[in-house]
Amino acid sequence: MTTTAFSKPILITGGTGKVGSRLIPRVLAQGEPVRALVRDPESETALRLRRAGAELVVGDLTTLTQAEMKPLVDGTSAVIHLVAAFRGGESPERSAAVNTDAAVALARAALDAGVPRFVFTSTNLIYGGGHNGPQTEDVELGPLPSEAPYPITKRAAEKALQELRADHGLDLRVLRLPFIYGDGDPHIEEFLNRPLEMHPAGRLQMAHHADIAQGILLALRAEGITGEVFNISDDSAATLAEIYRFLGRELTPEMAERAIKDPWYGIVNNTKARRVLGFRPLFPTMWQAVDAGVM
Repeated sequence: MTTTAFSKPILITGGTGKVGSRLIPRVLAQGEPVRALVRDPESETALRLRRAGAELVVGDLTTLTQAEMKPLVDGTSAVIHLVAAFRGGESPERSAAVNTDAAVALARAALDAGVPRFVFTSTNLIYGGGHNGPQTEDVELGPLPSEAPYPITKRAAEKALQELRADHGLDLRVLRLPFIYGDGDPHIEEFLNRPLEMHPAGRLQMAHHADIAQGILLALRAEGITGEVFNISDDSAATLAEIYRFLGRELTPEMAERAIKDPWYGIVNNTKARRVLGFRPLFPTMWQAVDAGVM
């Protein structure tokens, strides 16, 4: 596979988010210059990124016009777009503004600036329900619940970005990401603090931050993959029972009586990323990350 190294900065949005703040140091460590988009340049995380060598630019993509976004992209070699609204309680309008409208406007600004390479991070939840096995990138998308604005708006963004690719030459690479954990990220604890109706045998497709960074960098650098979509995930989804065990929590008898609903929801196959990108999870399962002490 032919790959590209970059001499000009890579714009990474969502620099102080859970993914961005862990991705950027890894990108810098590989010798790639980074321009990080942040909303608060004086936050502890932003200052840490600056000390690590990232160039900080300030802005909120939901309040900038497409013309105002162009200076963010000018002088860069590529865009890695991480910004997303996915937490519970996000309104459909807010989700659309962040996940769809801002992504499309930024991609248009990148094209206007002559920076067509655009890595878009989507979600494995985009596949919807009703599947009879792990989802591959070419499977027909299933229905999404109306109360799930995150995958709905990510699906809309993918469609709009693919149209920009077809009509205007956007060098698009789409990564469908699962539940992300590790590196001190409290995501697992936050997940279990939400109301859950999962059976203990229900599974959660996951990936460690190190493997998310691996997948993003492989997709960023690869040549000849314009328009391609890749599942980036570990090799074996963790059950709810395993996650409880990791956190030292007790399962209750009531949980065993829950119905197992849509057992393949969110479960994906990463074979294409392995074959095309050379992706190999550093932590194929959650327990290997636990053993390595990188939680």
